[in-house]
Amino acid sequence: MSLLIKNIGELFDGYKIMKNTCIYIENGLIADIGKEREADEIIDAGNKFVMPGFVDCHTHTVFAGYRDFEVEWKIEGLSYQEIAEKGGGISYTVEETRHASKERLKKEALQRIKEMMAHGTTTLEIKSGYGLDKNSEIKMLEVIEELNREMPIDIIPTFLAHAIPSDAEAEEFTQEIVEEMIPEIGKRKLAKFCDVFCEKGYFSVEQSKKILMAAKEYGMLPKIHADEFTCMGCSRLAAEIKAASADHLLMTGEEEMRLLASAGVVATLLPATPFVLNEGYPDARRMIDNGVTVALATDMNPNCYTLNMQFVVQLACYKMRMKPLEALKAATLNAAKALKMDDSIGSIEVGKKADLLIMNVPSHTFIPYKIGVNLVEKVIKEGRVIYSK
Repeated sequence: MSLLIKNIGELFDGYKIMKNTCIYIENGLIADIGKEREADEIIDAGNKFVMPGFVDCHTHTVFAGYRDFEVEWKIEGLSYQEIAEKGGGISYTVEETRHASKERLKKEALQRIKEMMAHGTTTLEIKSGYGLDKNSEIKMLEVIEELNREMPIDIIPTFLAHAIPSDAEAEEFTQEIVEEMIPEIGKRKLAKFCDVFCEKGYFSVEQSKKILMAAKEYGMLPKIHADEFTCMGCSRLAAEIKAASADHLLMTGEEEMRLLASAGVVATLLPATPFVLNEGYPDARRMIDNGVTVALATDMNPNCYTLNMQFVVQLACYKMRMKPLEALKAATLNAAKALKMDDSIGSIEVGKKADLLIMNVPSHTFIPYKIGVNLVEKVIKEGRVIYSK
């Protein structure tokens, strides 16, 4: 099966802009760029903008328990911790998720994923973490596994040590994760990554390291929620163990940035989260200037309910001073690096998967310029149209 996309007015290939070009696809892979060839199917891009599919490399898409009731508290200025004390936050979602059936979790996640696809996401990472016990965490990971089998996009599973249950001690729960959860998840190969929320009131640096090292023995690659509320050494740990990514990084200092850069750790920034919490944003400009590879993701979860990577790119430009091409690269190629998948996705290169978006705009500068609407005209995954407006 071959496909030719012709009359591309502007193409972002993951690195640079090309004008007036075309893409030839064979068997789901990019076979040629810039040369028109006979094909089984032809799509006329109509001189519009074409780019790689979005890689949403940090989400919590599987959960039960919407938290729309928190909006007024956020408007009143309550912090993340204060909202949790009032009965919102992670604990609320944990209770709802524990009691939800696999069928409900799958059905609700399926609708979210369909919306993500319609907004241009072609690869999606999903974390567990709203179970906080062995059976519930495995239930979530099984749902993620089923969604990956049944949906036309790539869905990457991550086991997340998210919080300490209210009825447990931190050390005791850490041991439970290391001795009971990780071996079962590892043996069943239910997760590619292991992530830890390293923060005051959650997992300490020492506990995080213990969890991640145990997961590594079972083939799971490390990721860390780091420096979201405090800079207590979590990003330094990410650099020390060469984590695939360190995520959030609102409070990261310049020395930590340099360590992340030298260790090759991707900084995954999630601007929609401080947007909904009315907080400051990560210093993306300083990270880039210090040589850090910056990725972008939605952090889609019941606290930050966005399914739209275009919105994340727009926030990155206006609130984190990223230039449009920097933000687009962060949402595609660099996000693929955060998932250790940049050899096959994230850019438009010969031999890579033909994961492409035709955007209903003339150039890349319209992505942060034309806000508040879905700019996607067509989503192509491995050479097949999976969404068309």
